[in-house]
Amino acid sequence: MAKFTHYNLELIEPDFGSTITDLIIDLDHLRRKELGGSTHPTIFFQLKRIFHTLESLGSARIEGNNTTITDYIENQSKEEEIIDENILEIKNIEKSMSYIDDNIDHIDINRFFTSELHKHIVKGLTPPPKGEGDKTPGIYRNTEISISQSLHKPPAPYQVEGYMDELFNFINTDHSSKYDLLKTTIAHHRFVWAHPFANGNGRTVRLFTYAMLVKQGFNVNLGRIVNPTAIFCTDRDLYYKYLSKADTGTKQGILEWSEYVLSGLKSEIEKIDKLLNYDYLSQNILTKAVEYSKENGNINETEFKILKVAIKKQVFQSKDIKDIFPGKHSSEISRQIKSLRDKNLITSEKDGSRKYIISFKNIILLKGIYRALSENGFLPILNE
Repeated sequence: MAKFTHYNLELIEPDFGSTITDLIIDLDHLRRKELGGSTHPTIFFQLKRIFHTLESLGSARIEGNNTTITDYIENQSKEEEIIDENILEIKNIEKSMSYIDDNIDHIDINRFFTSELHKHIVKGLTPPPKGEGDKTPGIYRNTEISISQSLHKPPAPYQVEGYMDELFNFINTDHSSKYDLLKTTIAHHRFVWAHPFANGNGRTVRLFTYAMLVKQGFNVNLGRIVNPTAIFCTDRDLYYKYLSKADTGTKQGILEWSEYVLSGLKSEIEKIDKLLNYDYLSQNILTKAVEYSKENGNINETEFKILKVAIKKQVFQSKDIKDIFPGKHSSEISRQIKSLRDKNLITSEKDGSRKYIISFKNIILLKGIYRALSENGFLPILNE
């Protein structure tokens, strides 16, 4: 039977020779490593948007939302108002990530920030038992609550504010940067342990964790794309298993939880680094995506050839595709380029430029990219 057991919130010192210490050292190196590589920045930032969608979809799926990637991206092409709350739940998470990216540099991770994040998460959603919303968005719960698949019972409502204030003080205390990652894993668990809101705690804590990582420099502008939900959604049961270990409050349990999170984070960052290598990206992702689209009859032979040039050169001009149209006037080539732009298969490198790059806005091509990413181990959620 679940029961509440208090334990003190504090930093845990791992042994110097432990695996978790090695992970912290490796991740700190990755954090400080400058964003580089041979992939064009515009292509890379399109990938960032894709991974934000995956973050949102993965976080929702942990909570039981069964929307598939195909369902979600097809919904993006519809102009009518969203009525499916499963879709709205995912969109709320995407918007919450944008809220973090836009604001994290100039606000602290505190009660105000957390309340605003929770409001974004549950906005427009029906409260339980019929939906995934909350009757009191951004406000701490005033009822007892239980956590499914857990022997831990969260603290009583009157204790929540004290435990959350303690958590914010812990996060914002000026410790050495070598503790940043360990503080993040401990804070993630402590948030779940306290379960401050009536609903939406899981979705909120995963973005809370994303915010901490971005603030520490694990973001695309300073170093890396971070897709922390991928750590958890690969195996939901494993996620709950390690949370339960930390629920014991023992040093061993908390370190096992931290090692689980940090090893997953390192794996995800190393995967993303592959996409900075354009040889890898072009051969394993972009070319495959275009080939899938052609095989399914979604692009014609001419479009296929132009996109192959776009992939090979990253940035191309009309003169680069003249060989595809022997004997044709330049106006015909311009019409073909306009056709691909209208279909969102290519886009201008810069506003007003006559240089072009491949675009991921086309739904058909986007499906191919998701498929290629899945086959190369980037999207574990697609295998469910």
